[in-house]
Amino acid sequence: MNASLRLSLSSLRAHKRRFAGTFFAVFLGVAFLTGTLVMGDTLRASFGSMFGEATSGTDAVVRSADAITTPGEAQGVRRPVDTDLVRAIERVAGVAAAVPSIQGAGQLVGADGQPVGGQGPPTLAGNWIADPELNPYRLAEGRAPVKSGEVVVNRGAAKRGGLKLGDTTTLRTPDPVKVTVVGLATFGGADGMAQVTFTGMTQADAEKYLTARPGEAASIQVRADPGVSQRALVDRLTPVLPRGDEAITGQESAQENTDMISSQFLTIFTTFLLVFSGVALLVATFSIHNTFAIVVAQRTRENALLRALGASRRQVTASTLVEASVVAVTASLAGLAGGIGIAAGLQALFPAIGFPFPEGDLVIKTLSLVLPLAVGFVVCLGSALLPAVRAGRTAPLAALRETAVDASGASRLRAVTGTGLAVVAVTVALVGVLVSPSVWLAGLGALLALVAFVVLGPVASTTAVRLLGSPLDRLRGVTGSLARRNALRSPKRTAATASALMIGVAVVSLFTVFGASLKATMDQTVSRSFAGDVAISTPSFGAGGSGLSPRLAPAVQRLPEVETAVGLGRGVAEVDGKGRALTVTDPAALARTFDLGTVSGSLRDLGTDGIAVTRTEADRQGLAPGDTARLTFTDGKKQNFTVRAVYGQSELAGDYVITRAAWAPHRTQDSDTLVAVSFKDGVSTDAGKAAVQKVADQYGNPQVQTRDEYAQSSAGGIDMMLTLVYALLALAVLIALLGIANTLTLAVHERTRELGLLRAVGQTRPQLRAMVRWESVLVAAFGTVGGLALGAFLGWVLVKASNGASDSAFAFAIPPLRLVVVALVGLAAGALAGLRPARRAARLDVLRAIAAE
Repeated sequence: MNASLRLSLSSLRAHKRRFAGTFFAVFLGVAFLTGTLVMGDTLRASFGSMFGEATSGTDAVVRSADAITTPGEAQGVRRPVDTDLVRAIERVAGVAAAVPSIQGAGQLVGADGQPVGGQGPPTLAGNWIADPELNPYRLAEGRAPVKSGEVVVNRGAAKRGGLKLGDTTTLRTPDPVKVTVVGLATFGGADGMAQVTFTGMTQADAEKYLTARPGEAASIQVRADPGVSQRALVDRLTPVLPRGDEAITGQESAQENTDMISSQFLTIFTTFLLVFSGVALLVATFSIHNTFAIVVAQRTRENALLRALGASRRQVTASTLVEASVVAVTASLAGLAGGIGIAAGLQALFPAIGFPFPEGDLVIKTLSLVLPLAVGFVVCLGSALLPAVRAGRTAPLAALRETAVDASGASRLRAVTGTGLAVVAVTVALVGVLVSPSVWLAGLGALLALVAFVVLGPVASTTAVRLLGSPLDRLRGVTGSLARRNALRSPKRTAATASALMIGVAVVSLFTVFGASLKATMDQTVSRSFAGDVAISTPSFGAGGSGLSPRLAPAVQRLPEVETAVGLGRGVAEVDGKGRALTVTDPAALARTFDLGTVSGSLRDLGTDGIAVTRTEADRQGLAPGDTARLTFTDGKKQNFTVRAVYGQSELAGDYVITRAAWAPHRTQDSDTLVAVSFKDGVSTDAGKAAVQKVADQYGNPQVQTRDEYAQSSAGGIDMMLTLVYALLALAVLIALLGIANTLTLAVHERTRELGLLRAVGQTRPQLRAMVRWESVLVAAFGTVGGLALGAFLGWVLVKASNGASDSAFAFAIPPLRLVVVALVGLAAGALAGLRPARRAARLDVLRAIAAE
């Protein structure tokens, strides 16, 4: 074993360049994984510390005990508590202070007239709490608001909006309110709670603009006397609270806020990054395996001589595994350091681009170090295992062979196995798409399709390279023909090298197709459902914004150019015990502006006790016109509603529709999410839009868009997502390029004598460089074409499975221009990967090359 170790280490020292690509593949994968884990730990700790510091003076929070949570919403809606309860709480022994906390949506308009925030993090407003220990925000500059119209703004929102002390601006609540900034605040030592914006008003203003009626608050913050613990305070408060209210400790409240951030943002964010870490490491696996397979093939004579001299199979195998272990450990350790550096760099970079990354030291947990190190070691060692076993099986007689070039082809067993896997994959995917719609079943089929592609790679590579390389014979003559033959020489090697790039391109193509399908779905939804001429809307991507004033639609309706203007508000209630979102609107006007499909019953007669339901939801709940549905609202009141209409389509109108009169007794802060406008006959779109815009400007300047513009803006978040996906997948493509370059470099070394003979019979250096580069392009073309085909298939499976497993109708779309760009990038990447090996090949000394073993 000692002899094997010494031999492995001496081989590594003598051939360091052979393993450079392997080292960087492991390094990049481990660095990305480490950076993701460290960043997630740091964000969780930072937000926990920030919430803990901000609420350190709050010992108990009194609030409604029950919350109604609708599908797709992580945080439920609670009814308000009565502010008169403050007096009863103050009389409880051990209570030092109690203040109401009024919260609602409020979006500031910046100095440039554009809303601040609204593309994700919430935009909040509330009453400014005078007790500094109960107020999570700390006054950093200026003073507290003392009269109507004065506000305190968190410093981060003021910076983003270009606002300073003394400035006058508009606050959308959603009704526009003129406010003057008199103070700037911080949250937990930061300029704000991540990218959340907060505007603090007087209590009277908060009750006026943020609640349905005076005397209501989201919660009551309570501070204990010295020596009274938080749990003891909660125990004392509980007996005096009305039925339906509860008290929780300040620590529990802070933990809920931290968990909300973690579940809604951090978990999704880190999972998203971990998926791409997995893709990068999967791509690295192919590159590493290919490197060791080539190295083992090149050392056939060397290993055979060792066997002839008495080395056992185990010793030869161990020698190769030791080399892999050394590369794995050094690359993984370097990746750990690189990952920590990435996390530190992102911590400094993200705040500059408006991303929530609180200040503080990096948090590096043991798992975040051990897991990447173990993954890097297992990936590298696992990838080298088969080549190592193959090295141990080298026969001593192989020492008599003249060459050790790997010319292995594709076996019949591989062809049969791969074809069988492909058939099973397509069958499972089609069942999950067409027969029994299931995203999980379709996902299993997609995974099997990926495995089938990898298994069939060597079988398909010969035909694919011949077809893709056939133009080279005419365009590049002998040079192109030699490049094609070199790529055909070892189908397994070509397939393994191309597979790394194929996976990267397949994932890029998958997201490209899925993104295009989502945009097509949005366009189809708007075109099919929205029959109006223009839409007045709030940002459709993200949770921010304050909505639209319910007074906007009636104001637009009064314009002489307008036939119908209908606002769509949002409410929540439990329908027969299940949380559901309600669309609050004028049903008759809704039917004139939206295509609701076939309607059973009448939308004109809902009144204050009627409800309209989509056909899908009616079938699910077993409802029909004339039936009764029991609704429980956030204020705890229950009411029986009669189903007076069942309609067909729900994409924009929602699944449940009630009138504003029915919602009014239960509403909190009232707002619309969309106002749809239809013009009178003879009114042009431009003239009508200009008239509507003048009215909208008086209500906080929301967006007024034509139907096409509304469809495009609704899909705006998809392009943002794709940009992030492409940036992250660049890492996988980079690792694939390293694999191609490493394979070609080793192939050049392997064919040293052959290249010398070509130079000796008249091949020029430029011709030699071109031959190697075109070989690289052919390998990349094979991987790119395979990746495009696989990605398009997986995209189709994902779209169709999502369509069958949900109520929404998904449209499948292939974006030819984007996929052409992906293909060109893949080919350009192949040409780039071949540059360095081509230069090395061209610099070979002819006589030494001919004399090489």
